Amino acid sequence: MTRDSLEKYLNTLLETKTIKDYCPNGLQVEGKKEIKTIVTGVTACQKLLDAAIESHADAILVHHGYFWKGEAYPITGIKKKRISSLIKHNINLFAYHLPLDIHPLYGNNVQLAQRLNIQNLCAFDTGTDPSYGIIGKLNHPLSLESFSKEIVATLNRDPLVIQANNNPIKKVAICTGGAQDFLENAALAGADLYISGEISERTTHSALEGNINYISAGHHATERYGIQALGNHLSDKFDINHTFIDIHNPA
Repeated sequence: MTRDSLEKYLNTLLETKTIKDYCPNGLQVEGKKEIKTIVTGVTACQKLLDAAIESHADAILVHHGYFWKGEAYPITGIKKKRISSLIKHNINLFAYHLPLDIHPLYGNNVQLAQRLNIQNLCAFDTGTDPSYGIIGKLNHPLSLESFSKEIVATLNRDPLVIQANNNPIKKVAICTGGAQDFLENAALAGADLYISGEISERTTHSALEGNINYISAGHHATERYGIQALGNHLSDKFDINHTFIDIHNPA
């Protein structure tokens, strides 16, 4: 398919015009017109770009792209090398941040929830428009220890767990990535446990004082699944070759 038709489809699917974000969503670096092979990944780091070049990709589709609000304008150093790699090899870079986090089918939140067997998903109020988080129920209540083991088995990493009480886990709220400050919103929504990617020093105190259990499961780890699901969808719908490349990141 063409670059322009792919961007139009993705922008419509992910409803980019309805979401205020910290970066431009959509085509960030223009490459070749015809797209037959897509590489997906979490972040458009140099290792992912190099792997995409080796795979002869026509486009790279990521969750974390470039041109973030507040970053320096000059294209120098690391930024220059990354963008030069794309331009030299005529590769398109598409990036979708918040629209991918919250999408009801291919979003990071819902994809993680499905892997953790959290059911009856709906949004909870994060004080944003639209809401950035989801909440749901477990089929069977679990102890925090047992649920933490589910995290380890699913994400293949040890989470950081803050235990505020010994109550069984029935309702779980999720907002992937750097969303630790929605902890109080999750508590108000009735969650027994809140999961995000990152933790701050203040998060521990908020969890304990708010009597809500908290798991920091890793920014990269919690945001691996949305971009894969989106890439697989494109492959199925448009007969595009798709490869997800996971560049290890312990954060």
